[in-house]
Amino acid sequence: MSSERPISAKGRADEKAFEATLRPRRLADYIGQDRVKDNLQILIDAAKARKEPLDHVLFYGPPGLGKTTISNVMAAEMGVNIRVTSGPAIERAGDLVAILTNLKKEDILFVDEIHRLNRTIEEVLYPAMEDFAVDLVTGKGPSAQSIHLRLPKFTIIGATTRLALLTAPLRDRFGAVFRLEFYDQKAMEEIVRRSAGILKIETDEEGAAEIARRSRGTPRVANRLLKRVRDYAQVRADGKITQAVATEALQRLDVDELGLDDGDRRVLTAIIDKFDGGPVGVETIAASTSEEVDAVMDVYEPYLLQLGFIARTPRGRVVTGRAYEHLGKKPTARARERLGLLSAAAEQQAAQQPSLWNTPEDETAKE
Repeated sequence: MSSERPISAKGRADEKAFEATLRPRRLADYIGQDRVKDNLQILIDAAKARKEPLDHVLFYGPPGLGKTTISNVMAAEMGVNIRVTSGPAIERAGDLVAILTNLKKEDILFVDEIHRLNRTIEEVLYPAMEDFAVDLVTGKGPSAQSIHLRLPKFTIIGATTRLALLTAPLRDRFGAVFRLEFYDQKAMEEIVRRSAGILKIETDEEGAAEIARRSRGTPRVANRLLKRVRDYAQVRADGKITQAVATEALQRLDVDELGLDDGDRRVLTAIIDKFDGGPVGVETIAASTSEEVDAVMDVYEPYLLQLGFIARTPRGRVVTGRAYEHLGKKPTARARERLGLLSAAAEQQAAQQPSLWNTPEDETAKE
């Protein structure tokens, strides 16, 4: 159910062709992620100057931020072919060997959700990434033979939404590791305007800004909402997307001004109304909202954490004052006391450990 939400960042099979028409072809056309782009440009220019393949690259970050897109851009910049696969699709070591032996010199192999590779398959991938060779065992028993296959020098680009689940030996074999961040409002507006231009959708500045504001800093969500608003403008308006048209269309989709939908509000309301704002365990939240535990942790919680609407504590999840304010709810006396303690604890932690050094992986490890 959660994957069908209009603001879900997970890709859908029926959107692949649509997304392909909107993807930039060159690094100069790629909007946002300036720090990553600058480093990638140096990496590409250096590889071209040496006439060598790119070093292995790993991208990580939430879904929908452009890991696949930027990998295709890198292949276009290098002028090489790219082969696309995913961790779950490679079921046996033989499948991986078949893919690797069909690569040509300097080709790029893009592996999405690389953290889901089988550990046995990873063992085959290690020498392929380091030495550009694989060892195969044919036959069984006394007649078994080991075959050493040399591979052309190629590049593996891995993408993952869960860096902490990637094994250390595999992570260490990537020469460059980049995190893709959520996009700011300005970049999101550029993305909406660019997509509207490609799709020949008439929209003004305010209409594009309204869609961008509710897109959760995620290009995939912005493009999906743009399609839905286009449909509404075509049927109920004159075909042009204005701020009023975008607001009305997105309200009909239950997407509010911060990009929260009914599912997000249901999670927050359950913690507030049923558990007095928390703390409450994630399993209890899932049961009270009729959702799966994984859906609460992977779909709803990340964006609510990013907005500062919920906080993780040793005893469970707690709703913050920002969430009460956004939902128009007043905390009880007990909740106000807890919010005061939570705020004081956050200030003390910030004083002891600057937020500059806090990473998502650190928070995952604490959990």
